[in-house]
Amino acid sequence: MTTPATLLHPDAFLSPLAIDEAVRRALDEDLGRAGDITSISTIPEGTQAHAILVARQSGVIAGLPLAVAVFRQLSPDINIQAHVRDGKAVAAGMHMLVISGPARAVLAGERTALNFVGRLSGVATLTANYVRHTLTTKTRICCIRKTTPGLRALEKYAVRCGGGFNHRFGLDDAVLIKDNHIAVAGGIKPVLTRARAHVGHMVKVEIEVDTLAQLREVLDTGLADVVLLDNMDIATLREAVGIAGGRVVLEASGGVTEQSIADIARTGVDYISSGALTHSAPNFDVALDIDA
Repeated sequence: MTTPATLLHPDAFLSPLAIDEAVRRALDEDLGRAGDITSISTIPEGTQAHAILVARQSGVIAGLPLAVAVFRQLSPDINIQAHVRDGKAVAAGMHMLVISGPARAVLAGERTALNFVGRLSGVATLTANYVRHTLTTKTRICCIRKTTPGLRALEKYAVRCGGGFNHRFGLDDAVLIKDNHIAVAGGIKPVLTRARAHVGHMVKVEIEVDTLAQLREVLDTGLADVVLLDNMDIATLREAVGIAGGRVVLEASGGVTEQSIADIARTGVDYISSGALTHSAPNFDVALDIDA
């Protein structure tokens, strides 16, 4: 029997609790107080339906476990057969899931299931396109916190399905000192000193710089694990890599596009982070074709 867990990307774990919570919230939003009054009023109880989840374009799939969970929550009598799992590349026209069972449940879950798969596959596909431009380098592509409120865990999972990596999940799992923190705390050395004094040995400390002079100041302290090179041009990024000499992990961010990413990766930075992976991914075209 196909379950949400069997369709997860094998190397990109997503908690079943996150799946269940997201699906319950989405179904509650769509079904409201009275349920699917259109299907209830037009489809006789006991009517069966056969449906196929079809990719309408090529790309990388993510979100199938959410689609399965949608139909499972609506009816225990729905049977689902899967022909692909998350993280796989698909061609336009490919049949991904076959769903059979009570027609009312299939129809009620259709839009919610498509919303999850369309959104997350869009993120995975865009990420895969970015990653493709860096395959000949050591650079890893990662997302940031510019995610849809309430869907962060899912969208970050989709980034991993597309071959990318995750930055911090929230404000509580890593220290990222930005320009405003530096200004309020009184400078680079004071802010790094305070950060190191307050966090445990398992917490990474990253600091943002936008000049090479700031990078040198950070390196002189020896207190940062990662330096974010913000909005630097290619020549400056290349010089920053030479200055750092492998003493810290370097992350480039700001103005990253599919056109610029290959040049950025060739500078030798360790990571490139981009909010576009999650905030600007186009929806993946997917459909549910139903035969009563």
